[in-house]
Amino acid sequence: MTEILWTRPEGECLGTLVLAHGAGAPMDANFMNRFAEAAAANGVAVARFEFGYMAKRRETGKKSPPPRADKLIGEYQKAVQLILESADGPVLIGGKSMGGRVAAMLAGGESLPKRVLGVVCLGYPFHAIGKSDLADWRMEPLQNAQRPIFIAQGDRDQMGNQSEVQAVDLPETISIDWLEDGNHDLAPRGASPATWNGNIEQSAAKTAEFLKSLIA
Repeated sequence: MTEILWTRPEGECLGTLVLAHGAGAPMDANFMNRFAEAAAANGVAVARFEFGYMAKRRETGKKSPPPRADKLIGEYQKAVQLILESADGPVLIGGKSMGGRVAAMLAGGESLPKRVLGVVCLGYPFHAIGKSDLADWRMEPLQNAQRPIFIAQGDRDQMGNQSEVQAVDLPETISIDWLEDGNHDLAPRGASPATWNGNIEQSAAKTAEFLKSLIA
């Protein structure tokens, strides 16, 4: 695991979001940087880390696929323990795509401290691209999580678009904010009136609202 990369608010801090990267991009990828800055502007500190396989890729320059998501739960838990030592106040766990899925898996166990109030998924990978049969959906982490979950999802996400997801039953503890014309990175097409910055800023603002609702 890498060192922790912090992005902190300039003013009052509501709490901290532990944010894991997706399968193919590092913790300081463009999306991660943009979201962390937007979250900090909404009063949420963001603590990023990299799973071991991505940290090794950074060192060697050689790309290797991630392990199975369930193999990363222990690494995520260690990151949470480390970040809790430096974080004040309430904590959320979450991530981009695969990182959010691993966070939801971690929330299904009994080991999370009480300070961890919820889970944030930025583009949840409901299914692999092109495999939208319900038998292939990754629902178990969402169904088993013992914390509320907030999902920011592009409405045309290739891993679970709005029409697909609204057709399935999700636990009442899950809330979804649909980002206009967003893909899996929440980015709209060029002809859309929506913008990538706007969708990221909306997801960050909704994350802050989610945290406020849990500490109210």
